[in-house]
Amino acid sequence: MLTKQKKLILSPTQRDMMRAAGKANGELMDFVRPHVKAGISTLEIDRMVHDWTYSNGYKAATLGYQKFPNCCCTSVNEVICHGIPDDYVLREGDIVNVDITTIVDGWHGDQSETFIIGQTTEERRAVTQCAFDCMHLAIDALTPGCRVATIGECVVPEAQRRGFSVVREYVGHGLGRQFHLDPSIPHFPNRQSRVDRLFPGMCFTVEPMINSGSRYAKTDKGDGWTVRTKDGRPSAQFEHSILMTESGPEILTLTKNGPQKGHQF
Repeated sequence: MLTKQKKLILSPTQRDMMRAAGKANGELMDFVRPHVKAGISTLEIDRMVHDWTYSNGYKAATLGYQKFPNCCCTSVNEVICHGIPDDYVLREGDIVNVDITTIVDGWHGDQSETFIIGQTTEERRAVTQCAFDCMHLAIDALTPGCRVATIGECVVPEAQRRGFSVVREYVGHGLGRQFHLDPSIPHFPNRQSRVDRLFPGMCFTVEPMINSGSRYAKTDKGDGWTVRTKDGRPSAQFEHSILMTESGPEILTLTKNGPQKGHQF
């Protein structure tokens, strides 16, 4: 999904526009939340996202983006990301990542959350917990002007300590009037992330994708979108939109009813 433009340093007014977009996106996640349970299809979740978004005068960023057919991504069990909503009905033990991006007055709010459906396996629960903890660990480590590599330097050791791996093919990104901006935000340190810095006024996503087995991914040839773990083992992800301010990172996509930092699944 990445078509990057130049990075954007936001003015005070533009920061407020991004805050409004993030707030709306968080409200949408809370709206969907009570319905993500056994017995609902992922397409029904998508319809809820569509109806809420457009009834509020907003737009779904993914709908039609590079020909993506739906208003959100729903990635179940071994699907890492970009799962296309369909007639699959969620059942007890599944984990599903719901990824939503809302355009509010031209500005993007972007987040995702992995939901555990009822009682699940220890493996699925643990990888979900790891993805959640890694996201917050990385956000907490950020400081004005820090290197992007700070994120990967937090995420990789923590995931490995728990026996999991970090996806490398798919990364976070800058955010603003465009869906995907520079800088790229990998969740592992590399040469470019050791150069790029996160200055006040920059908005970006932190969205580690954690696999319970190997880090390798494969894309379904049939739809060209759905990305699965190569070994078929579960994957989990959490994402927030972050605004770097002069005093540190500000999470723009907080929810009232969702898991807060320190939550235990």
